[in-house]
Amino acid sequence: MTARLIDGKAVAADLRRAIAARVATLGYRPGLRVVRVGEDPASGVYVRNKDKAAQEAGFDSATLHLPEATTEAELLAVVARLNADPAVDGILVQLPLPRHIRAEAVISAVAPEKDVDGFHPLNAGRLASGEPGLVPCTPKGVMHLLRAAGCSLPGARALVVGRSTIVGRPMAQLLLAADCTVTIAHSRTRDLAAECRRAEILVAAVGRPEMVRGDWVAEGATVIDVGINRLESGRLVGDVEFEAACRRAEAITPVPGGVGPMTIACLLENTLDAAIARRGA
Repeated sequence: MTARLIDGKAVAADLRRAIAARVATLGYRPGLRVVRVGEDPASGVYVRNKDKAAQEAGFDSATLHLPEATTEAELLAVVARLNADPAVDGILVQLPLPRHIRAEAVISAVAPEKDVDGFHPLNAGRLASGEPGLVPCTPKGVMHLLRAAGCSLPGARALVVGRSTIVGRPMAQLLLAADCTVTIAHSRTRDLAAECRRAEILVAAVGRPEMVRGDWVAEGATVIDVGINRLESGRLVGDVEFEAACRRAEAITPVPGGVGPMTIACLLENTLDAAIARRGA
């Protein structure tokens, strides 16, 4: 079997076009503000890509780039000002933050209705309770990919490898809301290979290069690889042994070009949803 590739770039492009078309019908431009602290190179690239995508979609988008020495109190004051700004519909504080700033304090300070990252405890609680709210962008993007791939979700055995609050846990909640039968695996899971082989939908989000071996993948499974890892050679690989998994899976996301493009597209979708909830359609 040679797996069918799930093209995240194409799915993300379709979603971004649909968002731009919707924005064009509004009487205002959804406002997105990204707050970046310090000089982390990966964050710089990611933030520039976010800005470009938001502007192409017709958003009022800007980045507030604060120096590394910014204190936690100063950052919280910036967040409070953005919370109170009626022109701002979505706030995203780029992680990681410098070590002297508590990420959990900053995330909790963002107004839940403007929390387009979906990380605020209130939004996490809404997701866990099955109530509407803003959802973390990467898991939301995975759901778009599964549906675009024609994956039958109700009743499907789904395994999420990874339990982070950013991807693993919300991913499991979204799959559960789609009527999948969900298992979460992690570093303490006994016989991870056996758990993987039972999964019809396998989502790998552990941040360890090629940890999920190809022969762990069930015949005919749909594999979503959230990981992106740079080897010493400079090559980018996911959390799944891609070539070997392709011989067993029915469909699989590549790395890069799979989940990554969906994260930014879903950030725009969240911002549009937040704008409409605040201002109306």
